[in-house]
Amino acid sequence: MKSYWKIGDIANLTGLTVRTLRFYDQIGLFSPSEHTESGHRLYNESDLSRLHQILSLKELGLSLEEIKSVLTGGQISPLEIVNLQINRVKEQIKLQQKLLEQLEHVSKLMQGKAQLTVEDFTSLLQAMKMSFEKLVIERQTIWERNLDLLGDFLAEETMPKPKEEKQ
Repeated sequence: MKSYWKIGDIANLTGLTVRTLRFYDQIGLFSPSEHTESGHRLYNESDLSRLHQILSLKELGLSLEEIKSVLTGGQISPLEIVNLQINRVKEQIKLQQKLLEQLEHVSKLMQGKAQLTVEDFTSLLQAMKMSFEKLVIERQTIWERNLDLLGDFLAEETMPKPKEEKQ
């Protein structure tokens, strides 16, 4: 027995908006495998698997165009995508673990009414900075890529089009 989900169900499951899902369909990134007689989108399990791949690659910082290229070109398997995601989460956990250790150390010192040293504060600030910098660098990279794409698009729009030759 096949299970199907409507677009609203997919939106609720993923946190994406219906509008985003429709846009993904429009650009050919994520389309439903079925439609009802009245034209409503119906998604199956393999569609959900593809959406997981899309969201994982997006989380890794790829643009929608890059994601589409990766998925249609078969350059990366679903297993590789999951492994990339695992590695990223492990890296985030390490950074957060380091920050947690520093915070616990400072907390113990404060509870014992011990004098905090400059080294205690600098270690804590370094752990906070590393965690924060990683996030900022990832976001900056994504913004730069998007601005480059926007710049390319605007350059194409403002370039004068060649005049057609009269014959």
